[in-house]
Amino acid sequence: MTLRLYYTDSYLRDFDAAVVDRAEGGRRVYLDRTAFYPTSGGQPHDTGALGAATVVDVVDEGDRIAHVLADPLDAAAVHGAVDWPRRFDHMQQHSGQHLLSAVLHALCGHPTISVHFGHESSTLDLEGPTLEHPRLVEVEARANEIVTENRPIEVSFEDASEAGGLRKASAREGTLRIVTLRDLDRSACGGTHVGATGEIGPILVLKAERVKKNVRLEFVCGARAVRRARADVDLLSRLAGHFSAAADELPTLVEAQRAELKAAVGARRELEESLSRYRARELYEAVSDGAPRRIVVREEKGPVERLRPLGQAVAAMPRALFVGWTADPPAIIIAASADSGVDAGATLRSALEAVGGRGGGNARLAQGTAGSAAAVEQVVTTLSGATAP
Repeated sequence: MTLRLYYTDSYLRDFDAAVVDRAEGGRRVYLDRTAFYPTSGGQPHDTGALGAATVVDVVDEGDRIAHVLADPLDAAAVHGAVDWPRRFDHMQQHSGQHLLSAVLHALCGHPTISVHFGHESSTLDLEGPTLEHPRLVEVEARANEIVTENRPIEVSFEDASEAGGLRKASAREGTLRIVTLRDLDRSACGGTHVGATGEIGPILVLKAERVKKNVRLEFVCGARAVRRARADVDLLSRLAGHFSAAADELPTLVEAQRAELKAAVGARRELEESLSRYRARELYEAVSDGAPRRIVVREEKGPVERLRPLGQAVAAMPRALFVGWTADPPAIIIAASADSGVDAGATLRSALEAVGGRGGGNARLAQGTAGSAAAVEQVVTTLSGATAP
């Protein structure tokens, strides 16, 4: 059995231990005692070193803990050193999660269902209705108020039958490890925590979104919150510089540009449609024979969707069939007028199947692709003599 030193001292960075077992050629080592936290309860594992060997993973195997190493270890005794910046970051996130879960339960009645601690940010899955932005701001403000109160965070060991006042009941029997945020929260937890709420540092709620029937809240604490805030400030500063404006003026300026862009896109679409009508008329009148009149347009470069307005304009004319295609990528689009006698979708599918291509659409407009420009050109040749299927 491995003695878990982190249970009683999350701040322990160095320790000495005896090697009691090893596997995988010395790359999986078991100690009589360890300060290395294994992946558990949503909290990631510690890293660090055992002697000269780097610890890359720590695995909870029930009664004992496995230390997975980058290189074999053959010593009988070893000095362990935990990667402290990583450990302290995890302590900040985990204690911050307890604080947030308690505040969310108290203010909103949202119990925490599950927790995930990620490399960049962490998430809480909550039971309850969607949390609107004003509510998130209130939760964040209350959590940070408790941070500044620097309330003690204490660890105790209590029998499950006597451990009362837990935010979430535990199904475990025997001795429970209880993490208490004074006058706020009591939770059964085996993770590592800071000694007081002040060490959590700032808590920043990033967003809350609906995930199936639950709410997923994303947050960061401590140094992560500072880094995220700095990145956001830098981004706003760069954007403000581009606009030659103050950061708080950006929403109005962006909304104005969105409106201008929407108007410009609409105007461009109208011009493209007008140009397509003129070009379609010119192409249509240049073909004097055939029923329907077949108009073939080739573009060297795609996308073939750019030919759609032209095809629709041609198909608006009497007894007309439009075939447009691109060599790169090899694609084709056809459009047929209602009185052309051609079903665009059925005709194109049949022609493409013959060359291993695929496509679809309706009787008036269809589009597809083939494996090569030569294959598309073969389809074009077929369609140039297309009749009603």
